[in-house]
Amino acid sequence: MPKKFIRRNWTKASRLGKGRKKKQVWRAPKGRHSKTRKKRKGYPIKVMVGFRKEKGERNMIKNQKPIRVNNMKQLEKIGKGEIAIIGKIGMKKKIELIKKAKEKGISIHNLNVNKMLKKVNKKEKVKTQE
Repeated sequence: MPKKFIRRNWTKASRLGKGRKKKQVWRAPKGRHSKTRKKRKGYPIKVMVGFRKEKGERNMIKNQKPIRVNNMKQLEKIGKGEIAIIGKIGMKKKIELIKKAKEKGISIHNLNVNKMLKKVNKKEKVKTQE
């Protein structure tokens, strides 16, 4: 498991808070008295040479190559050793993609398939009752 390098003191500034993960990304410490910059013991570790992943493991999710999917054609092209990431699409197409992916046994990284299908079925039941 690679080290997580997050911005130092992100907990202290509300604009970098818990719900704002994009703001917590690594920034090199530049302060004059910064303990992290000085690599002091007990402080977050700095990004340095040697922390990079092996070439074969880079850009992989759960040891699978991520493929962005926006339509059915792209979903059908997914093979072994690849994981789907659903792009920015509408709910109708998203539901179609999810059902097809479940049939084919393709895992989707950025979405819980079973939870989503349960939610959709619940909505459908409510509509039919009305």
